[in-house]
Amino acid sequence: MDRTDTPAYPVGLRLAGRRVVVVGGGQVAQRRLPALVAAGADVLVVSPSATASVEAMADAGEVRWERRAYRPGDLEGAWYAVVATDDPRANAAASAEAEERRVWCVRSDDAEAATAWTPATGRSEGVTVAVLTGRDPRRSAAVRDAVVEGLRDGTLAAPHHRARTAGVALVGGGPGDPDLITVRGRRLLAEADVVIADRLGPRDLLDELPPHVEVIDAAKIPYGRAMAQEAINNALIEHAKAGKAVVRLKGGDPFVFGRGMEEAEALAEAGIPCTVVPGISSSISVPGAAGIPVTHRGVAHEFTVVSGHVAPDDPRSLVDWAALARLRGTLVLMMAVERIGAIAATLIAHGRAPDTPVAIVQEGTTAAQRRVDATLATVAETAAAEGVRPPAVIVVGEVVAVGRRVRGEGNHG
Repeated sequence: MDRTDTPAYPVGLRLAGRRVVVVGGGQVAQRRLPALVAAGADVLVVSPSATASVEAMADAGEVRWERRAYRPGDLEGAWYAVVATDDPRANAAASAEAEERRVWCVRSDDAEAATAWTPATGRSEGVTVAVLTGRDPRRSAAVRDAVVEGLRDGTLAAPHHRARTAGVALVGGGPGDPDLITVRGRRLLAEADVVIADRLGPRDLLDELPPHVEVIDAAKIPYGRAMAQEAINNALIEHAKAGKAVVRLKGGDPFVFGRGMEEAEALAEAGIPCTVVPGISSSISVPGAAGIPVTHRGVAHEFTVVSGHVAPDDPRSLVDWAALARLRGTLVLMMAVERIGAIAATLIAHGRAPDTPVAIVQEGTTAAQRRVDATLATVAETAAAEGVRPPAVIVVGEVVAVGRRVRGEGNHG
């Protein structure tokens, strides 16, 4: 029988606790071993030498390694074998033993002589994707990557059909560019029944949601123009108790000035399961998008992120502005556009140099991003003249000048 064009029969091997023999300790073994270990297989590596990674796995007790060449009888009791040495004769002998013992065997040097092929595999949230395209492994990998990426970012719809546990996911949407949300965050959005979104979340992602998903603008729920936090908490609890999968989509990271912990605490008190999905904080990503590193060797060894929603002289302020003024590193100010004049004056009064470079990055990572440069002494006047509006991140420190040198920029709007 000519087996050349006969398609392989796909099957998932359950190898937990079962003997698997890998003949060879080179690059092929290094690539195959992690999946075998993850499957719980009892793995024996037979090879005179091995790569550093394979040796490390043996040292850690993940696999057993016998430092010698293959010899007949090595496949006794094996359920599965991977033959991958650089000696064709040893490969042929091991393959023949596998055939004799009826052990499924993969051969790295001769796919046609093998009795099993290793598919291109990938995993996403409990789903294993395995692709076989015969003699075209690159195509297998490309198809695998496309499917796995689609499952991860939600562009490939694969809803759960078994009962799901209702609950809330607090998802950090990142600084605004929809491509900067995490893979897990995007997947949870694709699986949501209800999305309660902030104004600063990645709004473009909402257009991709299926029609049945209820999208609630947190700023427009009755309780005033800015929805009270208690009302947001109640809405999360109400929809979750109705059996819905709820996503609370927030800008940046839920726990960086995002009031995420207040929502998590309210959900815990109500007995609602809560998942926190970290997001890329705009305190770091927005300066980076504008070419400003918040740290730089020889310039800044620390950076401090501060909320400027309360003025320095406000009795509610929890910030030690005098201590911040004495620091030599980078100061990143969030929600500070309206109070930048008072903040700059306070920093100067407590010792920060008036000529310290300052950059304001408005609507960072979006199509409307713009950067305005100034100094601590001129930033309030410059911001007013340039019509700077929130949302904006303000960076104070010598790293602003570093970023300007790299980009070849001067002051601009």
